[in-house]
Amino acid sequence: MNPLQLLPPEVAHTSAIWALRHLPVRSTGLRDARLESQLWGLDFPNPLGMAAGFDKHAEAYNALFSLGFGFVEVGSITPKPQPGNPKPRVFRLREDQGVINRYGFNSQGIEPALRRLQARPAKGVLGVNLGKNKQTEETERDYCEGIRVLGPHAAYLVANVSSPNTPGLRAVQRQELLRPLIIACQAARDTLAHRPPLLVKIAPDLEPEDLEAIADMAVALKLDGLIISNTTLDRPASLRGAAKGEAGGLSGEPLFERATQVLRSVARLTKGQLPLIGVGGIHDADTAYTKLKAGASLLQLYSALTYQGPGLVTDILKGLLHHMERDGLTHISQAIGQEV
Repeated sequence: MNPLQLLPPEVAHTSAIWALRHLPVRSTGLRDARLESQLWGLDFPNPLGMAAGFDKHAEAYNALFSLGFGFVEVGSITPKPQPGNPKPRVFRLREDQGVINRYGFNSQGIEPALRRLQARPAKGVLGVNLGKNKQTEETERDYCEGIRVLGPHAAYLVANVSSPNTPGLRAVQRQELLRPLIIACQAARDTLAHRPPLLVKIAPDLEPEDLEAIADMAVALKLDGLIISNTTLDRPASLRGAAKGEAGGLSGEPLFERATQVLRSVARLTKGQLPLIGVGGIHDADTAYTKLKAGASLLQLYSALTYQGPGLVTDILKGLLHHMERDGLTHISQAIGQEV
């Protein structure tokens, strides 16, 4: 058991960040040419990344690279500081290996993140996940400000329009709102000397017609990729944890099937024209391999670390190599989209 589980969930989270910032981190992980890939002109040593939501304020990203992640995504970062929702706002579902959170984009804001990124350049592929402030009515302005300020320090950028914990945010996924947002964000990105890829992170709770509209729009607007998916508001009937009725987004193992089906659907809709990052419920090599076969070019996890600890990264990478050898694959790219 991860010893941090003995602490309340949010205390465990902040303690893990403190330890990564202040204590020596022994470099672990696994390097193997069969796991390496190049996407958007970026070199990924392996396909497994740390999802946004862990290093919310861009404090510990270089230590996370040392744990063996192929890439790291920080945030979500909002332009202005905001405290997020009242505590408690994170709940473990141990029986289900799941987590419910309603953080609500708690963020120190752009300026502290900028200072850290300037002082400690990333040692690997660093994504910056952007959100909007709760009280703002000018959604495009918030995302564009994040792009202009933090974009020069990001290997790639993400517009998070799918957190369930900011009122009205998921409505931005509607075609009539998402299209102008993407166009504005692309225009802001294109003003940068360094033009990082721009991705959008979507929810797993979209209706099929909305999913199809987003897929078509992403291809038409030449979006650089989609991240599938954020947490879900759905509560599967199989949940057993005492906190299953808490409000917020559900992540971890209970999200796996739903998020993977959405990933598979988007991969079919986009016909390989758009790189996809698969996230949601990955907890071992089997689930990671399934995401790749469902169409993911890259993978992310977070919640499973709550229960299994940082050794999970190397375990999954070793397991992926085992699956590849079993299936006669010589490179990880051969697994991508096998089921689509």
